[in-house]
Amino acid sequence: MRSRNLLAVTTAAFVGFLGFTLVMPFLALYMRELGVTDTADAALWAGLCLGVTPLIAALCAPLWGRVGDRFGNKLLVQRSLLSFVVLMVLMAYATRPWHLLALRTIQGFVGGYGPLTLAMAAMSVPSDQMARAIGTVQTAQRLAPALGPMLGAVLAPLVGMRGAFLVSAVIYGAALILMTVLYREPARHAEAREDEPRITFATILAFENFLLLLLAIFGLQLVDRSFGPILVLHLDQLGYPEREGAAVAGLLFSTLAASGALGNQLAARLLRRHSARVVIAASVLAAAGALGLFALMERWWLLMPALALFGIGHGTAMTTAFTAAGSVIPRRAHSSGFGFLSGASLIASAVSPVMSGLLAARSIRLVFVFGVAALGLLALLVRRVMVQRDLTMETAPAVDET
Repeated sequence: MRSRNLLAVTTAAFVGFLGFTLVMPFLALYMRELGVTDTADAALWAGLCLGVTPLIAALCAPLWGRVGDRFGNKLLVQRSLLSFVVLMVLMAYATRPWHLLALRTIQGFVGGYGPLTLAMAAMSVPSDQMARAIGTVQTAQRLAPALGPMLGAVLAPLVGMRGAFLVSAVIYGAALILMTVLYREPARHAEAREDEPRITFATILAFENFLLLLLAIFGLQLVDRSFGPILVLHLDQLGYPEREGAAVAGLLFSTLAASGALGNQLAARLLRRHSARVVIAASVLAAAGALGLFALMERWWLLMPALALFGIGHGTAMTTAFTAAGSVIPRRAHSSGFGFLSGASLIASAVSPVMSGLLAARSIRLVFVFGVAALGLLALLVRRVMVQRDLTMETAPAVDET
């Protein structure tokens, strides 16, 4: 059962994350169809629509996680995917920009199944295989947004911008069917025995290393998402013409996605030989060094390997941090715990572009300096503060093999 569950969760995560990124490339242009003629206003509305969903999803993630711990995650994921099907269809027929913003706001409230899929993956395997399961789902979550904009750019001219929303609804519907057919909910652990203490949000935050790992995930995501707003501008300062700079930026983003996915897979291998503290500290430090090299390079063929090394370090550290946190949370509270962790990641994703823009207003290189400094401090903090824990020695709970 566990291999089928992991397949269902990974596929649903990939297809679901692909769904909205399909329409991202032309969201600002879609605003013109909704009556926004001024370019600055269109960019503002598009930014609001893109930012409101992850922000609200981050705030709601621990709450939905608690519901998942009590009543099961599968039903919540099915609810989210079904809601997305309906919302995407409604977005295709929006006639005002505020319609789209309202629908994206609702999507934030009913969405947030990303944390649930991570918890479902972790609970589908024994504890000693948690890193592999989490890394697999994170790989799907990272690669889907890299492919979505490219597919959207191809689809939009063929079916129109409104038609792309309908295609996205079909994709979410496919994810819903896959989840319904393939996934089998494991035995619930929501109800504590009489001799077990009740787990609250405060209890989760007090678990060993949890707050430190929460900070690590926030910091890693903050640095990782700081490139988007300024990468093309950085290439422009290096002397790349506009069209060439755009092509190089696309190549670099693809490199970052692929190398990050490789890091997600590498984490499980490293955790067989080293403690989580060593893996996180070393990979974060490697990412900091790679980012420093990236800031110093000018040729695209030197920028690519530097960013690839950063992506591997970042992906390894993220998967290890989620795994280490998952190892200290009782399985009956996994969804709540992963809700906090994913919430920290989503908040960082919302804050990072704003922070990057403010730093770049003074100097674009300052964005990279901040990233190197933040990662260096994070590596030092993990190395000094994190309690040593060998994840390979965790006892595996009984899992239905049928």
